[in-house]
Amino acid sequence: MRCARMHYPSGLLKVVNSLALPIAALLVVAGCGSDGGGGGGDTPVPPTPPSNNGSGQDPVGWVSGEFEPASNFAAQCVSPRSGTDPDTGAAFPDEVGTRLDENNWLRSWSNDLYLWYDEIVDRDPADFTTPEYFDLLKTFEITPSGNPKDRFHFSLSTEEWRALSQSGVSAGYGAAFALISASPPRQVVIAYTEPNSPATSGPANLARGATILEIDGVDLVAATADEDVAILNGGLFPSGPGERHDFTVQDLGSSTSRSFSMQSATITSVPVQNVGTVDTSAGAVGYLLFNDHIATSEQQLIDAVNLLRTADITDLVVDLRYNGGGFLDIANELAYMIAGAGPTDGQTFDELQLNDKHTLVNPVTGRLLLPTRFHTTALGFSATQGENLPTLDLARVFVLTGPGTCSASEAFINGLRGVDIEVIQVGSTTCGKPYGFYEGANCGTSYFSIQFKGVNAKGFGDYVDGFSPDNVDAIEGTPIPGCSVADDFTHALGDQAEARLSTALAYRIDQSCPSPSGASERTLARRKVDLAAVDGVVPKSFWLTNRIMHR
Repeated sequence: MRCARMHYPSGLLKVVNSLALPIAALLVVAGCGSDGGGGGGDTPVPPTPPSNNGSGQDPVGWVSGEFEPASNFAAQCVSPRSGTDPDTGAAFPDEVGTRLDENNWLRSWSNDLYLWYDEIVDRDPADFTTPEYFDLLKTFEITPSGNPKDRFHFSLSTEEWRALSQSGVSAGYGAAFALISASPPRQVVIAYTEPNSPATSGPANLARGATILEIDGVDLVAATADEDVAILNGGLFPSGPGERHDFTVQDLGSSTSRSFSMQSATITSVPVQNVGTVDTSAGAVGYLLFNDHIATSEQQLIDAVNLLRTADITDLVVDLRYNGGGFLDIANELAYMIAGAGPTDGQTFDELQLNDKHTLVNPVTGRLLLPTRFHTTALGFSATQGENLPTLDLARVFVLTGPGTCSASEAFINGLRGVDIEVIQVGSTTCGKPYGFYEGANCGTSYFSIQFKGVNAKGFGDYVDGFSPDNVDAIEGTPIPGCSVADDFTHALGDQAEARLSTALAYRIDQSCPSPSGASERTLARRKVDLAAVDGVVPKSFWLTNRIMHR
């Protein structure tokens, strides 16, 4: 069977988790590339550039290996913006420019700041569209494990970036879909929902564990035609608000299906949910579900810690199984609020290592490259800037993880381990992303190209294969104490009977683990699996699966 690569509207491509799904599609046709998730699909191969007749120079003066400052090309745009910048209140600096100007800015910016700038093949910027050119401004080396060295290159409109990063606003239904298997026989279930959203109100009334059977009359499990797969992707991941799609689902525990229509809307994420305590014979245990390191989470995390302080907890479980990342400073604040001043006083949470052009001064901020200490006050993402952060003063923390636990979430784990806070991992191996970005904005597009690696107070940051609970036979990533436990879609998040939470509670008593269960999304068989023990891929926007620096 010969399979053609499938392309869907760009609005869909933005939500693909590049660590888990083929970049061409979320749901795929039979036999065309996906095993229900995997290492990003085909190994990326850069295209052969058009010939320049051997001159090494184009009519406008490109010379391989010679770079002007990026500032020489900044804000020279094919489509200049008008009006004022909402961040600064000043008029946009855009002037009329060309595609070549925009590409030259990208070329010089990447050569200056990209962590592996010396692995970029220098190509004539006149030969490519701007999106194509940006896709080439990275390394195409492969890691020893066979993954692309750079799986994290992405861009999106600056307007969308601001809406999502600052307020958690995006288009959708308010339901996070877990792709248990992305190719036939497919299986897609609800991982979690946002309160007061289309997914939780009206006839939808969706809850964790509900299985999607049909979308707009197309059989999600078995459809193979390209046009049917396009309909499924369009229904699961609408490109904007106001789209109405028909769903047939089977709720958890039900033997029958039901159908309803659901209209996409502008969804405001609630990143911190289900904060509470579990009473045990060994004392009260705090629990919080933390889904995204976005600006609004700062105040929500402060509120959660203040609530848990009044409960006099002896241990804390932080559920990061679906947290792909976001702002690194939010991870820093949460780590301090858990550990308190004692072990963190004067200590490094994270230290940036940039490329060898920048060893003394951070070229983005203009400040000396010094270790970032644990934040003791709020930075002002959504809380009052300078407000003292509350603390729990705990010597250990239990972290529930999944294959989508990435970047800023991994930095949270690594930062605490750097100051000898005991981190117990319960769940699956994390994604492995010790790298991060500053936003590079030009002409209305925000570009994210790896600019640094982060290390903790002990100088450790080599977890490119993630963190793994140390009870599995074959450790995939850096081993840390804990238990390998697959996801459990048959219980609500925060339910003490849910497999990962119940394992954490049991481990507190006697450090015991159940036998490692389930299969990761990399190895799922083509069959309907037991929802009590299986991992799935929860697609999120690229920026929510990275560590982003706040300038």
